[in-house]
Amino acid sequence: MIILGAGPAGLVLGNLLHASGIDCVILERAGRAHIQTRARAGFLAANTVRLLDRHGLAAGLHRRGHEHSTCEFRTEDGRFRLDYGSLGRGERHTVYPQQDLVTDLLTQFVNAGGRIRFETEALAVLGAYGAQPSVTVREADGRPDRWRARYVAGCDGRHGAARSSLPPDAVRRHHRDHGVSWLGLLAEAPPSLDAVGYAVNSRGFAGHMARTSDITRYYLQWDRDRPAGDWSQERLWDELELRMRASEYGALRRGRIVQRGVVGLESDVLEPLRHGSLFLVGDAASVISPSAAKGANLAVLEAEILARALVDDLAHGDGEGLAGYSARSLEHIWRAQDFSQWMIRLLHSVPTSDGAAQFDACLRRSRMESLRTSRSQQDWFAEHYVGV
Repeated sequence: MIILGAGPAGLVLGNLLHASGIDCVILERAGRAHIQTRARAGFLAANTVRLLDRHGLAAGLHRRGHEHSTCEFRTEDGRFRLDYGSLGRGERHTVYPQQDLVTDLLTQFVNAGGRIRFETEALAVLGAYGAQPSVTVREADGRPDRWRARYVAGCDGRHGAARSSLPPDAVRRHHRDHGVSWLGLLAEAPPSLDAVGYAVNSRGFAGHMARTSDITRYYLQWDRDRPAGDWSQERLWDELELRMRASEYGALRRGRIVQRGVVGLESDVLEPLRHGSLFLVGDAASVISPSAAKGANLAVLEAEILARALVDDLAHGDGEGLAGYSARSLEHIWRAQDFSQWMIRLLHSVPTSDGAAQFDACLRRSRMESLRTSRSQQDWFAEHYVGV
């Protein structure tokens, strides 16, 4: 088995296959230091934690992660909090930076004798519809090479070799640009509130998400054509305080902004996710906006679904799971996309070309009021916010 990519999807898949005695190798185009320090979202759903627990992969997150169950909404009508951990199914998130999870999964894989090749760039997947597909690569020293296996798992993202190797007529792509962009900021600053903060403002959305006791991620709705470095740190903090109504609810705890980047909120789903001996997993299968923190959780869930199916096929000759992998994964993907779309419409003023901005603003206000006052709406929110 060849696994392309050493993110959460590839490393969970590699650990589960190796533990089941299935020979596999992970090919990763970046170096080890890079993937262990690449900052990503850190909200793990309750089901993701249970899954990692089930396979002995959760020791690090239990030691260093912390549970979280509250979000705060700030609007022109005031603010309110939801203890979503006591609503819906009564489930919480575990806050654990993705780079720490990747480090845990990688360490466990390598210590157990798993094979991984860093700085090995996959260029193309060939012969996916035949009996033995192959992957052409550029090795760390620049030499071309080719790897062969019975199956290939594309866990290498939306721009990786797995996606780019698919024949255009073999896949249906569902894409939506939501017309909204965020400037993501990572600040060396303690959290300013003990909740995830969502601020809906006429100037645009602002978000507050704690990562650790001294690192906080912020988001600002942003013109995607404006460079990420266009504003000074002081101006960014001033704008965050304006949008989050710090004059009413308390000043933000400032610190050095160490990372910034513009991300367009998009949805992108491929169907099907199986192409002969090639399977798409994680961001190679679907891209979801960060508005609902589903990306890494979907990746881990899909990796487990595929791992179980591969073990059934390779160890027991039962191919039923592989035949159903695409449909099972897409069911979860589309439910997550649905909630992500709902969150985008709740939090943002989305540009329109038909003069409907005021209409949309009134709908957002109505949705927010329902979320503040309706227990059934709160239960629905909690179930989908934490669920995958």
